Amino acid sequence: MINYSSRSADTICAIATGMGDGAIGIIRLSGPDAFPIADRVFRGKKRIAEMPSYTAAFGKIVCPEFASSKEVSEQILDETVVLVMRAPHTYTTEDTVEFQCHGGTFGLSRVLELLVTQGARIAEPGEFTKRAFLGGRIDMSQAEAVMDVIRAENDAFYRASQDQLGGLLRAKIKGLRNIILTETARIESALDDPEHYDLTGYSDELADIMQDAYGEIMEMLRRSNEGIRMRSGIPTVIAGLPNVGKSSIMNALLGIDRAIVTSEEGTTRDTLTETIQLGNLMLRLTDTAGIRETLSRAEEAGIRRSYASMEEAELVLLVLDASRKIRPEEAELIRKAGTEKTIILLNKEDVDGARGKKEAAEELLSVLNSDKQEIMEDDSETKDRHALKQIEITELPEILEISAREGTGLSVLRQKLEERFLREGYRADHEPMITSARHKEALVLAAESLSRVQGSIRAGMPEDFLTIDLMAAYEALGRITGETLEDDLADKIFAEFCMGK
Repeated sequence: MINYSSRSADTICAIATGMGDGAIGIIRLSGPDAFPIADRVFRGKKRIAEMPSYTAAFGKIVCPEFASSKEVSEQILDETVVLVMRAPHTYTTEDTVEFQCHGGTFGLSRVLELLVTQGARIAEPGEFTKRAFLGGRIDMSQAEAVMDVIRAENDAFYRASQDQLGGLLRAKIKGLRNIILTETARIESALDDPEHYDLTGYSDELADIMQDAYGEIMEMLRRSNEGIRMRSGIPTVIAGLPNVGKSSIMNALLGIDRAIVTSEEGTTRDTLTETIQLGNLMLRLTDTAGIRETLSRAEEAGIRRSYASMEEAELVLLVLDASRKIRPEEAELIRKAGTEKTIILLNKEDVDGARGKKEAAEELLSVLNSDKQEIMEDDSETKDRHALKQIEITELPEILEISAREGTGLSVLRQKLEERFLREGYRADHEPMITSARHKEALVLAAESLSRVQGSIRAGMPEDFLTIDLMAAYEALGRITGETLEDDLADKIFAEFCMGK
């Protein structure tokens, strides 16, 4: 559990803007000695220690050993606008100074080194936000939302992250925890002082209260998969035989030539994974080795990885060549991937003689069901394949006609994916959208505990027995806000932040 009193006595500093050349570069200084350190390097008309909070001053950053010299101008590192913010009303809840310097890695690094010589230390990744959390200004859900806002690449996830940063999830969790704690306290009070607290008929009342709380948690869980997809992306595999255009499709979706494309079969010998943004949807897209019989050990290993990736994926984009007949191996790929998570991309629609999706569907069904009773060799792998072939397929996955070379059909693919995976999307209905797998796990634990409470009430269990699961739900919800979070997990979360934040 987090110890809120364990505040560091160090004063930390870091470059808060992105590395590289720019008009302005900001260096942030925070901690108990922020003002004295800043005064030792800043020269302007005002002393930082005497400036009111939320005020700015223009001056120069100088090496302090030359500060009393008439030749100070020779030791100037940079001109700066300094911003002063006094505790506790700052981002970190500590005294904070920000130097707005000229952008540029070299100059900012020299100023940063100067601050270190004066007693500050370089901040760890996420340490400014960690201090805001330890200072009680934000909870853990808001701290996590900081990086989500920075990394957001679509409007829906950006707005959901802004709501979380603004405290929407915090308020929801706090309300649920207050309800659970109130009822737990009521039971404990009655057990300690039965003469003044009567629990007659209380079980029915508690059952209704817990049902409402359980319903609110389940509503958040119901929409959580969409939120997590917006944040983490959908595990997606591009599969198919060699030379059907898998790598070309990946390059078209990425907008860059990331995968090698040649006319030679077996060019892709290993899985290649990239993240792409399609509207409000993010895909963790894996291009796989073409499935075929091969004598190459390297290619065979890549094909095994292709099958493994297909099993783990939430979405399989199976690429077929519209200019040639459907092969039995392609039918087997559909059986292996399953029709529910597969979308067929009929590539090369621009080629003369290419079949349309209706003709391709009829041919594919014919191939799929013609070899159902085929006798195969007696080993474990072929037994599995044989079992798959016994299932008659009457409905195919959705088929989309595209051309990776011309870039046609990709907008339709994006629309179909959003219809499939973002059925609701972000709603500005003042209800938080769960975008973190960690939060979902905590909600599942809380829901299970409240479900056990309701089961115990129906079974007529004594009230003191109910408090066990009530407190389990209370602690599970506290993991979201960080009130019952282990130190090592908190450190791991903040370690994923960028420097200066």
